[in-house]
Amino acid sequence: MRNNIPDSTSQSSVLSPQHLVLQARLAVVLGLLSLLVSGCGYQFQVEGPGPVLGGATPATARAEAPRLAILNFENRTFQPNIELKYTSYTRHEFSTGSGVRVVTDPGEADLLLKGQVVWVILPAVSFSQSQTFEYRVTARVEATVEDVKTRKVVWKQGSTGSSEFFLTTNIQFNRVLQDRALEQAGIMIATDLAARFFAYLDSAAQSAPQGGAPAGTEIPPLKPPSQGKN
Repeated sequence: MRNNIPDSTSQSSVLSPQHLVLQARLAVVLGLLSLLVSGCGYQFQVEGPGPVLGGATPATARAEAPRLAILNFENRTFQPNIELKYTSYTRHEFSTGSGVRVVTDPGEADLLLKGQVVWVILPAVSFSQSQTFEYRVTARVEATVEDVKTRKVVWKQGSTGSSEFFLTTNIQFNRVLQDRALEQAGIMIATDLAARFFAYLDSAAQSAPQGGAPAGTEIPPLKPPSQGKN
C-alpha cells in the first residue's frame, strides 16, 4: 500500500517565501551592525576620573592654599628610624588629601607641622598558656601646626594607629611582620591627621568673612585646639 502519511522531516526543512525574506533582512541588519562596531572603532568607556573608595573626592590643594612644611618627626620610642618613615607617610598624605601645598623648604612655608612619635606598644592579642599567636602594634603621634609669622600653634592633634600580625616559627620573619605592622599603623596615622587637618581648614574657611582670607594670612586657631583621642 502507498503510504499517504506526509514526511514531517522534509516538510520542516522547507521554508516559506516569507521566512526566507525575513531571514535575508535579519542577515543584512546583523551585517550592518558588525560593520559599524568594527569599522567605526566604537569603544565603551567611562568619562571622568572614576569613583573613589569611600565615595568621597580627594582633597586637592587650590592655588591660594597655604604652604605647609613638615619637619622630621621626633622619635621618643625605642624603634629605630620610625620617625623618618612616619614623616614620609605624613608628607605624602598631606600632599594628596589635606587641602594644603606641601613644600620642602620651611623658609617658603606659611605653616610648619611638627610631630612626635610618643610611644609604640606591642601587646599580645591571641595566646595560650604556653604560646603567643598574634600581636597588635599600636603607635601614637602628636602633631602641631604653627603659623610661621606669629609662631603661634594654630592646630594640635594626636592620632593612634594599630595593626596586627601573626607569629611564625621564623624569628627573622617575625621581625619583618612586625615592621610591616608598624608601617601600616604609621600610614593610618598619617591618613587620619591629613583628614582632620582638611576638616579644620574647611571649618576655618566657612567661619571666615565672605570671600575668604588672602593666601599666606594667619589661620585662626581652634578654641580650644583639638587633642584628638583616636
